[in-house]
Amino acid sequence: MEANGGDDTATYAVVVNHEEQYSLQPVDREVPAGWRAVGKRGSKAECLDHIKTVWTDMRPLSLRKLMQEQQAAAQS
Repeated sequence: MEANGGDDTATYAVVVNHEEQYSLQPVDREVPAGWRAVGKRGSKAECLDHIKTVWTDMRPLSLRKLMQEQQAAAQS
């Protein structure tokens, strides 16, 4: 990968962690512990476009669940 980022021809994979937070991982590197590949591979731009489409709620999963529980308790 070029240092200036302008000539990035690397292939990336979209990865997600247990909190449903997304990131990019070069395909020539092992996926870090706690992350898993979601099946989308491509250029940096293609992967970022995919993430923009699927990651519509930036809150971590644990926070979303907590807020849902609090809302359900308040309605009881």
